[in-house]
Amino acid sequence: MKKKYLYLFLLPILALTVHSCKNSFDEDVSDVAIQKGQADFSRYVALGNSLTSGYRDNALYISGQKESYPVMLATQMKYAGGGDFKVPYMNDELGGIPMVKVENKKILAVVNGSLSPVTALGNASTTLNNLYSEGPFQNMGVPGAKSFHLIVPGYGNPNKLQSQEANPYFVRFASSPESSVLSDAMLQNPTFFSLWIGNNDVLGYATSGGDGTNPITDISTFDSAYKTLVQTLTSGGAKGVVANIPDVTSIPFFTTVPYNPLSPQALTASDPKQIDKINTSYSQLNQIFEALGYPERKIVYSSTQSNPVLIKDKSIKDLSQQLSNVLISKGIPSQQANFLGKLYGQSRPANSKDYLLLTASSILGKPNQEAIKNGVPAEQSINGVTYPLEDQWVLTEVEVNQIKQATIAFNNIIKNYAEQYNLAFVDVNKLMNDLSKKSGITYDGVNYTSKFVTGGAFSLDGVHPSGRGYAFIANEFIESINKKYLSNLPKVNPNNYKGVDFP
Repeated sequence: MKKKYLYLFLLPILALTVHSCKNSFDEDVSDVAIQKGQADFSRYVALGNSLTSGYRDNALYISGQKESYPVMLATQMKYAGGGDFKVPYMNDELGGIPMVKVENKKILAVVNGSLSPVTALGNASTTLNNLYSEGPFQNMGVPGAKSFHLIVPGYGNPNKLQSQEANPYFVRFASSPESSVLSDAMLQNPTFFSLWIGNNDVLGYATSGGDGTNPITDISTFDSAYKTLVQTLTSGGAKGVVANIPDVTSIPFFTTVPYNPLSPQALTASDPKQIDKINTSYSQLNQIFEALGYPERKIVYSSTQSNPVLIKDKSIKDLSQQLSNVLISKGIPSQQANFLGKLYGQSRPANSKDYLLLTASSILGKPNQEAIKNGVPAEQSINGVTYPLEDQWVLTEVEVNQIKQATIAFNNIIKNYAEQYNLAFVDVNKLMNDLSKKSGITYDGVNYTSKFVTGGAFSLDGVHPSGRGYAFIANEFIESINKKYLSNLPKVNPNNYKGVDFP
């Protein structure tokens, strides 16, 4: 194989067609008597993580913060006696925090003739300077926070950033170095709250490919933290609304790159005989897999249909030593045999039950530079073709099942505490599943899906919604609040908010 990049995954980016039309959300609320029902919206506080803050396009920036679902809720609550709702705004539209190496947001740009998400250029101006004197702030969404982080004292202490016991976003608006998100919320004596937390308790594990660097939160830890949150938030008589968490397999970060993106055209782009050469190089290894009783691990590339990528699966039996021994017996030098045994000992072709991460698209078909640096020949270092994708780039069926089980458990806990404390409950999981369907959701002639970029509901990071996606979420919250507390807060119009910006 020539030492040349193979661009095996090309993401088609299509322009969205925006329809302008009168719709059911264009209501003149001045003619409607808005009632608060049994709720008191005068001091509304929102707790959560990045999804509460308005984070999108892989960053937190001003226009995104202005289109967070809590800001939308607070705006509608003003019709029913809602008070001020302050947000700890970033300093600019880039979203980076240079001193803690937080990158700027993603934007669409033309790269090699195609539109692709890239990191925006520019010098971000946001620092860790504390803003509490301008607060207190009612949007208390903290990007990166897990359930138990909201109750930990010192989560906004800048001296704990290096040990990763603090969060740079909370450092900016904490009332003191030793306060917690929850304690700062309670300082405001809220009359109403929203709580959407738990996504990162699963998502961190998922977006790291289940490689162990960011484990799923223990069920008992989640239960204890969540109970503390709702028990404390309701202790002063406040009413509120809570939401469950979506199945990660419904969001584009895990559904955009197929398990079999290796087309014959891409594989033979640099050499018409490339597929034949690859198959010949694997023939001896495939014979060993067959002889050992593991034919499903054989690596054979098709010249007529798209091929699955080659992945490393830590959950399957490690055949490293057996492969090495057989190769040595066939005359392969021990050093080379041991290398091949280790490289392919837990490899297999991906299947439809595996999920490749969106970020894998940037390295598929390209030489693994770390492998080359360590002396691996270029022809054996092509990611996903001759070099198995490492765990950080893919969720295997076993890892997906672990995530699904945890998500079900967390959502049961959230629903149970919503019922126990008589709170409104939002089924965001169902909303995301509806968006992930091919038909999506249509609002007044405009169709939205979870399809990356072109679906309109998600931003360029594939995890966080666009402004329009957050509007869908806000409407789910409003519907649940109205149903539970007999209010009639008006819904927002998703078409009035931003989707993906095209250059």
